Amino acid sequence: MGSVNTAADVLFILLGAIMVLAMHGGFAFLEVGTVRKKNQVNALVKILCDFSISTIVYFLVGYTLAYGAGFMVSAATLAEQSGYELVKFFFLLTFAAAIPAIISGGIAERAKFYPQLIASAFLVALVYPFFEGIVWNGNLGFQAWLESSFGAPMRDFAGSVVVHAMGGWIALAAVLLLGARRGRYKQSGQIAAHPPSSIPFLALGAWMLTVGWFGFNVMSAQTLEGISGLVALNSLMAMVGGTLAALFAGRNDPGFVHNGPLAGLVAVCAGSDIMHPLGALATGAIAGVLFVVFFTMTQNRWKIDDVLGVWPLHGLCGAWGGIAAGIFGLEALGGLGGVSLLSQLVGTGLGIAVALVGGVIVYGVLKAVIGIRLDPDDEFMGADLAIHKISSSPEKEAGW
Repeated sequence: MGSVNTAADVLFILLGAIMVLAMHGGFAFLEVGTVRKKNQVNALVKILCDFSISTIVYFLVGYTLAYGAGFMVSAATLAEQSGYELVKFFFLLTFAAAIPAIISGGIAERAKFYPQLIASAFLVALVYPFFEGIVWNGNLGFQAWLESSFGAPMRDFAGSVVVHAMGGWIALAAVLLLGARRGRYKQSGQIAAHPPSSIPFLALGAWMLTVGWFGFNVMSAQTLEGISGLVALNSLMAMVGGTLAALFAGRNDPGFVHNGPLAGLVAVCAGSDIMHPLGALATGAIAGVLFVVFFTMTQNRWKIDDVLGVWPLHGLCGAWGGIAAGIFGLEALGGLGGVSLLSQLVGTGLGIAVALVGGVIVYGVLKAVIGIRLDPDDEFMGADLAIHKISSSPEKEAGW
């Protein structure tokens, strides 16, 4: 029976890995639908290449840094294992690779290609697994300290802070160091509008992410025995809460509507296993409003050119999710308990600090040494032709 259970767990977490892998297609199409047509090819290539780089560095360095386990043994030794650790690596890799996929949307349309691949390598090898290991593997005694000080360790069941807040706050550092797209903010104070190039592609990306997210959240149990219908229901409630809140707060704007479910799902990750469904609904609704308000604030008032709004979507909603787990996870609010609001606040704050410091170091050094931004002519031409030598509609250039 033990071997049967192990095989079932292998299949369970493998299916989760495949679902989260499909989410990277969602990241790609969300960016394709948002950026201008001259940068669509670059969005597709960038996400796939970032994932490939992430796989190599997480295999060689990142997974070992986070969990103390590696794969530098013979193939015969690996073959003797049950396979669970191998597919667990695949599953956790898809989380790690979400970091550069998140950042990609913020720095779109003006970032150099190869410096971004280098940045992805350092972030997935060192910065992300450093915090991942602290929260999910108890490294450096931080979780033990939180438990002794506040009664419970930080709870982040599926990565509101570990994955999403980390990616969003690293992206903020990158966006600030990169600067706005040329012509986006004029000296006269006017803001040049860059509407989404394809609402259907944007919607496709949002739907791919939404569907895959149920693998992201539910399969975070990592074993078949640990699977929870509560996680699935809470993810659903947060998704619809985020959608409807973004619909009303965003005044029917389709870009906001399709990012609304993502905001809700980002926020519910941390406490999806302990909240009551009504708490999850409230968590998602607050996240939907947060995204609309702060996307508008960053773009129009603060003039921070975060193209897809990844800081409000992942950075702020992820941080809210970490805090929300400490609110709606409490028994007094219908949750299962076993969580401390103070631990959630401190842990979330640490995640933001690690992300900002790591992002500033990685992108700051690359900016000083090799540059991270396309030159003006290439940016005007578009990354598709400047980097990949082909546009998303080559028949137009050929006169077809």
